[in-house]
Amino acid sequence: MNEGLFSVIQKLKGTTEQELRIVLLGLDNAGKTTLLKKLASEDVNTITPTQGFNIKSVASHGMKLNVWDIGGQRKIRPFWKKYLENTDLLIYVIDSADKKRFEETGLELSELTDEENLKGVPLLIFANKQDLATASPASEIAEGLNLHTYRDRQWQIQACSALSGEGVQDGMNWISNNIVNKKK
Repeated sequence: MNEGLFSVIQKLKGTTEQELRIVLLGLDNAGKTTLLKKLASEDVNTITPTQGFNIKSVASHGMKLNVWDIGGQRKIRPFWKKYLENTDLLIYVIDSADKKRFEETGLELSELTDEENLKGVPLLIFANKQDLATASPASEIAEGLNLHTYRDRQWQIQACSALSGEGVQDGMNWISNNIVNKKK
């Protein structure tokens, strides 16, 4: 058996050790599915609004991420609660360029973090669409969302562009360093 194949098998064995259940939420058109496809190294040019949800298992940093990408349309949001049980991490995606919806996205996020099933669950916010000239910086969004008041959980806001992939890996590194290592 050559060295390359052996290291692949070792890596595969490593991925089964740690499994995380991640719920990916955010308003419609925030970029959740693009982000998920980028994580899975899939084509991001043909994405339509999510009617219901997508589930993908993504191997990253020697962990298996079971990611639930749930549609963000207003009519779907009441069903978000049904997916929150046993969540290891909430990833919340925000369209940084859609300032008109910051208040709405903030309300949805604060309702989510009040959910019993998400008590103390770490939160990674992707301030997406940073490739657009009209995007607000992540620090400004963090302030607007009052993230500094979240004292019952670890949180991180990460500027990114799901389309180009910029910043996405930094978010994954945060997950690896803060969530995975704590679960071991």
